[in-house]
Amino acid sequence: MPDNPNPISRRSLLRGTTAIGASAFTLIKPHLVRGAGKETLRAGIVGCGGRGTQAVVDMLTGNENVELVAMADVFEDHLEGSLGNLRDPKYISRHAGIIVERGGQPKAMSAEDLVTSIQPRIKVQPDHHFVGFDAYQKLVKSDLDIVMLTTPPGYRPMHFEAAVEAGKHVFTEKPIGTDPTGVRRFMAAGHKAAEKKLTVMSGAQRHEDKPYQESVQKIHDGAIGDVVALYAYYLSGPVFHAQARDAKWGDMEWEHRNWYSFLWLCGDQIVEQHFHNIDFMNWVMGGHPERVVASGGAAWRPRAALYGNIYDHMTSDFIYPNGVHLSSQCRQYPRGVYYNTSDLIVGTKGRSTGLDLGTKGISPYVQEHINFVDSILGRGPYINQSMPIAESTLTCIMARESAYSGMAITWDQIMNSKQDLEPKEFGYEVKMEPTPLPVPGEYKFV
Repeated sequence: MPDNPNPISRRSLLRGTTAIGASAFTLIKPHLVRGAGKETLRAGIVGCGGRGTQAVVDMLTGNENVELVAMADVFEDHLEGSLGNLRDPKYISRHAGIIVERGGQPKAMSAEDLVTSIQPRIKVQPDHHFVGFDAYQKLVKSDLDIVMLTTPPGYRPMHFEAAVEAGKHVFTEKPIGTDPTGVRRFMAAGHKAAEKKLTVMSGAQRHEDKPYQESVQKIHDGAIGDVVALYAYYLSGPVFHAQARDAKWGDMEWEHRNWYSFLWLCGDQIVEQHFHNIDFMNWVMGGHPERVVASGGAAWRPRAALYGNIYDHMTSDFIYPNGVHLSSQCRQYPRGVYYNTSDLIVGTKGRSTGLDLGTKGISPYVQEHINFVDSILGRGPYINQSMPIAESTLTCIMARESAYSGMAITWDQIMNSKQDLEPKEFGYEVKMEPTPLPVPGEYKFV
């Protein structure tokens, strides 16, 4: 990439490595961190919304040797609200999960046992409440082993880069960026994480879900013959409802509090949510598409500033290098209409939903954190999901840019795109100029 000082590709990352399973790369056995053995690993979280709070519960449910010691968020009310929930037995009991007795079978954990196990390990002292746009920098410089990244995805590249530079193992929610420039930045940091033998686990939880793992393996082994067509659907309701603007909020603060309406923060539905289906299809196909033609628009979302500049529906026709097409549909319409979240893989000898050929396992939201900690401690294979998660994010961005521009977009074009949505400055009162809803034929792909 001409304008990227640190070019990286899957080939360069995998040179001299061996792939293990379908969701991780085996490099070499990682160095054991300070919390090895029966000692405790110290975790901090950046982004204290609902997803981040639940991720903490999942992490502590699956690993008795992890404690939460630091929290960071742009907003103090988000941080304190999350911490209050984590210290509330009623909140924890409503999120009762499943654990695994190592070497044994899955075992349901009672709400009472979960509260007893988790709450003593919420050890966030007042001097480890970090608030502001630089809060993530303070957190990653703390005495931590693990950094959990659960902010809106527009921040993922800079936060991941900082965590890797600080030598931390990272759990990062998906997607990992909202523009090609950010994805390349994430890829470069992922390469550095591999060099440092830092574990990187993504929130693409299907990769840790036993029914999906076994189904994909059987598909790869020929259970449905050669794959000839793929279908993916994420027809749902709005994830995050817009809220009225408080008069005391500056432009940037308001966009953060209404983040799912703004492209630079959320990436649009196909990137932020439909990612799961598209990432899964890349897993089935063993790589990314080479071309896409997409269409979309805003049929339901009003043309008002409150609703930002993203679409509410999109259809995409992806073409993989072997000629197989993926037909993809996503939309976010109000309650009361047809909803469908599903996948279909069609082969020459049969078809699969992607999970119907496997057997039941424990919650993948807990399993991913068990595998994450096992990798850190050397009890399991080394995991670095940086590249597949980045490629899937870029696949989604490729389709979004096709829909916005009305153009067919190739993989080479999106890999070399100069699009950079990151603001040049950050602050609660920073002025944000309104960005119009993209109109094909007028919108310019860069």
